[in-house]
Amino acid sequence: MLTVLAPAKVNLTLEVLAKRPDGFHEIRSVAQTINLCDTLHFKTSDNIEFRGAEPKWVPGESLISKAIDLLQKVVGCSKGVVVTLDKRIPLVSGLSGDSSDAAATLRGLNQLWELGLSQKELLGLATQLGSDVPFFLYGGTALLEGRGEVVTPLPSFPYMWVVLIMPQVPRLPEKTKQLYGSLKARHFTDGEITQRLVEKLKAGVEFTPLMFNTFENVAFTHFSKLNVYRSHMVKVGATDIHLAGSGAALFTLVGDKKRADDLYLRLKQQKMECYLTDTLAAID
Repeated sequence: MLTVLAPAKVNLTLEVLAKRPDGFHEIRSVAQTINLCDTLHFKTSDNIEFRGAEPKWVPGESLISKAIDLLQKVVGCSKGVVVTLDKRIPLVSGLSGDSSDAAATLRGLNQLWELGLSQKELLGLATQLGSDVPFFLYGGTALLEGRGEVVTPLPSFPYMWVVLIMPQVPRLPEKTKQLYGSLKARHFTDGEITQRLVEKLKAGVEFTPLMFNTFENVAFTHFSKLNVYRSHMVKVGATDIHLAGSGAALFTLVGDKKRADDLYLRLKQQKMECYLTDTLAAID
């Protein structure tokens, strides 16, 4: 049995620069893994089998299944595996849980099946699975460019506590595609906000992070209840509340553990689905 953790991520900045000729959007983003993780257990088998306690998780629709298919096809491997997923990252939250699970599957099966694939080869496979998957082969703090698949590791973001809530909002079919489609030219930026954060990280000086997510221009329209949840976070003392990816999770970064504990407890008292976690370093 091999166990691999699959961490969630938040985007500290997420700028959309333009729509590309291929239909995708050009982005610049600083992403950060956080210590809210799915856990994947891999066990050798003659067949492919999935197990998981999350009733809304559909294995056949997941990137885990696609990662297994891709690996088998590319390396000509006929080995099987039993994958048991302990799902902790909320589904359709903007925290990229499915992409992280896919990267964990690539790393895990490369080891379990003794494939001997290099990091470069794994990155090539990750890019075929989705724009967010390559980042999770690095983790930590990184600059994302292109569709998100061009990853440049950065010096670590200052250690912070993360208080996060998952609003109960209606599920939006093809959420990320719809939100990208809702962006107008006025929501595009030139990447300068992300560049300033990159320069601060590289300089290694203390700073107050300038955070930005262009999806906040449209997500609060698609998810009308988001404003209610953000107001609740403000009422219990949260400041600088941000959307995770394309949503619908909301989070705030806190430097002080006692304050983070207090915010988390207050949100729990409000009967919200909330999480207290912290930032996570790069994969060794």
